[in-house]
Amino acid sequence: MAGFRGEIARQLRESGRVIAATAKRAAELERAAEMLIAALRRGNKILTFGNGGSSCDAQNFADELVGRYRRNRPPLPALCLACSQADLTSIANDFGYENVFSRQLEAHAKPGDVAVAISTSGNSKNVLAAARAARRLGLPVIGLTGAGGGKLKGLCDVAIAIASPSTARVQEAHIAVIQIWCGLIEDALFARAPKAHE
Repeated sequence: MAGFRGEIARQLRESGRVIAATAKRAAELERAAEMLIAALRRGNKILTFGNGGSSCDAQNFADELVGRYRRNRPPLPALCLACSQADLTSIANDFGYENVFSRQLEAHAKPGDVAVAISTSGNSKNVLAAARAARRLGLPVIGLTGAGGGKLKGLCDVAIAIASPSTARVQEAHIAVIQIWCGLIEDALFARAPKAHE
């Protein structure tokens, strides 16, 4: 049986290349971070959503804000729309899966909130429906997507499109972006709060 070390090394190199190339999106990352920080300074909240692995990323982002990232500080208002099994299943049953995020967003969004839409393809129908709902409600939309951005890109105030055709590599870069945002948010809002860990 052939060893896996060559394939492991190849994938790790490719992952590193895609994440390093995301530095070309630094201006968009900074603009999105400024939008998130401004909303939280006003006392508004961040609404996150996505499917599958992207739902896990949306949950992680909200969790890091409500809990903590690196600093011991007060909780920040964030809500993942992919986390309530009751909401997801009842809305999908009664209104169709395409509306599982948009209906929650319409229920919870207030003026000044920010929507963070995550879709590796940029074409997930329920993510697009929620992004459209956010725009109707006057919320800024930040998108995390893959190469080209899909239809989501045109619905975003800021879209970070990861330059890779690989869903796995796009998701890895999305995680890196989210972690960067979490650090920037904490440093901006709680610079004097003690670090729990590095």
